[in-house]
Amino acid sequence: MRWMILVIVGFCLAHSLNATAAHVALACGSCHRQGGAASDPAARSNRANGCAICHRGHERIFDHAMGQRSSEQQFVQRSYGRFDTDFWDKNCNACHLTGCLDCHADGLKKPSVATCQRCHSGYYTGWDYSGRAPREDNMRYQRGIAVNGETFLKMLPDVHYRAGMTCGACHSMVSLAEGKRSSKGCRDCHKPGMKIIEHRIPAHLQRLECYACHSAWAPQEYGTFFLRFRDRQLKEDFDLKPGPHAEYQRSAYLKKQDTPPLGINAAGRISPIRPMFIAYYTDIMHARNNGPENDLLAAEWRAWFPHTVQRGSVTCEGCHDNPVRFLLEPESRRIYNLKKDGMSLESFWQQSGQRVSNGSFMAAERYLRMSSKTPAYTKAYVEKWKTFLNRVDHSSQP
Repeated sequence: MRWMILVIVGFCLAHSLNATAAHVALACGSCHRQGGAASDPAARSNRANGCAICHRGHERIFDHAMGQRSSEQQFVQRSYGRFDTDFWDKNCNACHLTGCLDCHADGLKKPSVATCQRCHSGYYTGWDYSGRAPREDNMRYQRGIAVNGETFLKMLPDVHYRAGMTCGACHSMVSLAEGKRSSKGCRDCHKPGMKIIEHRIPAHLQRLECYACHSAWAPQEYGTFFLRFRDRQLKEDFDLKPGPHAEYQRSAYLKKQDTPPLGINAAGRISPIRPMFIAYYTDIMHARNNGPENDLLAAEWRAWFPHTVQRGSVTCEGCHDNPVRFLLEPESRRIYNLKKDGMSLESFWQQSGQRVSNGSFMAAERYLRMSSKTPAYTKAYVEKWKTFLNRVDHSSQP
């Protein structure tokens, strides 16, 4: 009994030293009234019944993407799960919310950008906001500064990050609990300036997401390989970064960090898209016994928001004379010959054999109409280039 009392006292003291002023003022029973003092009032298993006493409705976050990850599970079921029914538990089960303290452990405060990036890291939206991109998977590239045990390429951070804005500025707890991706859109804070040539073109404001033009770069992974090692000694031949499970290692055919391709999102607006994932599977032991390798399990893209916003944007021909950006690559511009590499697809930048899971690719007919050099286009193009001789106005007014 004495030992239990000491544990409880120590637990309360630790809370009082780190918690915000609002929580320090509360009696222990305010949060621990259900389940006793040793219970976790923030646990997902009890739907955070201690936190929800005051933060009503916030427990609904466990019902949505951060808690369920249902779209990721469905992807695994129709791809890697066909070969290994335990693939999800072995490789993908690390970022489920287990409770409120996953994000609010640092003194029960609102999470910082660094806190969010504990899970929103690597290829997933989060790192890009502060100017980080995933390195290649081979161990010889794992060098430089490490954060949470992971090294990265140093890229241009988002303009909002440089201004000191945290993730919570646009992703409020209320919006996340309601299953929304954000609480604010770009135009809630920014009014498109009509001095900017691109903003005076109605089709741009009506048909494009703001970040279709203002995302400076995006991490992109073309050809995601999961290699299965039933004989763990065979891994030594590959020298890849260790994965979450000893049976698997991950690699990629190509990683890029440039301007993202464009497609159509679920709202019908032109948006950045990225491969998530062009998924390949190889059982190394079977492959070495003349079995199949590089099995293409899915070629799925998603429309998304790269958190790499800058004031400027690409020039006109970055979209209007760039079929590769819309996955309409002409054969004359093809560099990678995937078929000769045993990769099944003709090209990563050809729509054939691929799909956008939460939208669609832009149809070739629409792209041709968009890229026609009308008198209005020519006039705006010339005017745009003239601005480079003087100065470039800010793209929006705060």
